[in-house]
Amino acid sequence: MQKLIGIDLGGTTTKFAFLDMDGNILSQWRIPTDVSDEGSHIVPNISKSIVDRMAKEDFTVEDFAGIGMGTPPGSVDNDAGEVNEAFNLNWRTIQPVREQIQQELGLPFVIENDANSAALGEFWKGAGSEADNVVFVTLGTGVGGGVIADGHLIHGVNGGGGEIGHITVKPNGFLCTCGKRGCLERYASATGGVVNVALDMANQFHGNSQLKDQIDNGQSISSKTVFFLADHGDILANQVVNEVCKYLGLALSHVGNTLNPENIIIGGGVSNAGNTLLQLTTKYFQDNAFPAVRDSTKIKLAQLGNDAGVIGAASLALQFKNSMNV
Repeated sequence: MQKLIGIDLGGTTTKFAFLDMDGNILSQWRIPTDVSDEGSHIVPNISKSIVDRMAKEDFTVEDFAGIGMGTPPGSVDNDAGEVNEAFNLNWRTIQPVREQIQQELGLPFVIENDANSAALGEFWKGAGSEADNVVFVTLGTGVGGGVIADGHLIHGVNGGGGEIGHITVKPNGFLCTCGKRGCLERYASATGGVVNVALDMANQFHGNSQLKDQIDNGQSISSKTVFFLADHGDILANQVVNEVCKYLGLALSHVGNTLNPENIIIGGGVSNAGNTLLQLTTKYFQDNAFPAVRDSTKIKLAQLGNDAGVIGAASLALQFKNSMNV
């Protein structure tokens, strides 16, 4: 039986996996992402790594049905297989990724943004695998999203479907990299979100707090620091977590009221906070959701971790193969 190849292209690391047609990972590996020389080495390195791995595992191109890849934020033209303005890859011009990889490997190639790929992974093999309508939210360096309705990924008319990170949760709030103010990304992402909220709230806090002391002493903090201290009773850290979950729950209630999915799945680094994040976010979601949505849409934590991207990318290749067989 043929196999699938999934690629999760990141700004520092590129992850790969060979999978069977049921989405089970057979082997996986990673390479550094070389963004030098305007990212011109990225695609050749991907092709070479796959060829080398095939040889190592005694596979040929004929053993595979296709390749799917998730790529970091930028403009992804799914139909053309091109990426433009993916600045963290140093890609400032249009990159004909599909054309290059298909020329090198001779396999069908499908590309998506990384949040959509992760959403497809959780939908196929993770927390949304028993649902037809799923929204995935990833809380990492930014806040990404993917929307699956009746089993189909939603792109929108201009590729902007699922941009959950840019739902406004606080009018005239923190300035976002997109140019708007008050975006969810500035309140719930791992770096520019949770840390932003902590630094802002520490300025007005006058009680005893280890988090406050670390900030005042110029120590760097992370979202992991904030949630760890909250779990250990730090008053300021608990206030920060409550604020973050309030904004996240509010944004997810807007998503729920619009789409009423079976599951809204939270992934990314911040989701490692587990039940501390889940319980408070669910509370604020339920406070703001329409009753019928509150009673039917469930907030869940992602299950696949770092494997979601490669699994979801591989599912793209499977969907393409199935569409060709119809």
